[in-house]
Amino acid sequence: MSDMTSTTAQAAGGRNLHRFANPGQFLRLSARVLPPVAAIGLVLTLTGLVWGLFFSPSDWQQHDAVRIMYVHVPSAWLASFGYFSLALASASALIWRHPLADLAAVEIGPVGAAFTALCLATGSLWGKPMWGAWWVWDARMTSVLVLFFLYLGHIALVRAFDDPQRGYRAGAILALVGVVNLPIIKYSVEWWNTLHQPASITLTGAPTMAPSMLWPLLLAAIGGMFGFSALVIARLRAAVMERRIRALTMAQIRDVA
Repeated sequence: MSDMTSTTAQAAGGRNLHRFANPGQFLRLSARVLPPVAAIGLVLTLTGLVWGLFFSPSDWQQHDAVRIMYVHVPSAWLASFGYFSLALASASALIWRHPLADLAAVEIGPVGAAFTALCLATGSLWGKPMWGAWWVWDARMTSVLVLFFLYLGHIALVRAFDDPQRGYRAGAILALVGVVNLPIIKYSVEWWNTLHQPASITLTGAPTMAPSMLWPLLLAAIGGMFGFSALVIARLRAAVMERRIRALTMAQIRDVA
């Protein structure tokens, strides 16, 4: 009985996902959602960055170099958030054959790769005055570099086949295998001796950061998440419209022939 209930629930979940996967319905819904999501992301990100870069106090030890944190930390969070979203889209494509999941995964990849590259670049800028080197092969930096290569691998793999479905499936498998790197990034500072300090913000304890530095960081991070979502929605809208135009063009060619 429990197996039947589980199967019924899974089928219902799949039907609900497919209901929102209709391209026309997605375009109508995303047209309403995209402007407020983009506006919220822009306002929160600018507020957090201006507050953090120009009005928050400097650190007693790192001085003004700590202000790189307001770009580096949100980009690091978004790099992992993006890959987790990529894995969810890939799982939806493999399990439920979600019609838009493959396209979503394709469009998430470049956005996530851009934030990962920003994380690596700002980390190097921060590391030079703090550690005396642009790059060190510690566990956190190395695992984020692996994340960047996973993004690049996914971007290349989904475009490497003449049959798009084969590329989508290969990319989805890579994305799911690469998820193992996310806990390594998260817990690398606890599992190994690294130059990175432990996390100042955790789910199980109070933050070790002063509120005057914490609030602009959180605003920039939340704004970045809205901005990430807006970029993916905009790219996915363009991909859906491109696919519909291509289908109409092919239909017209067949009618003429």
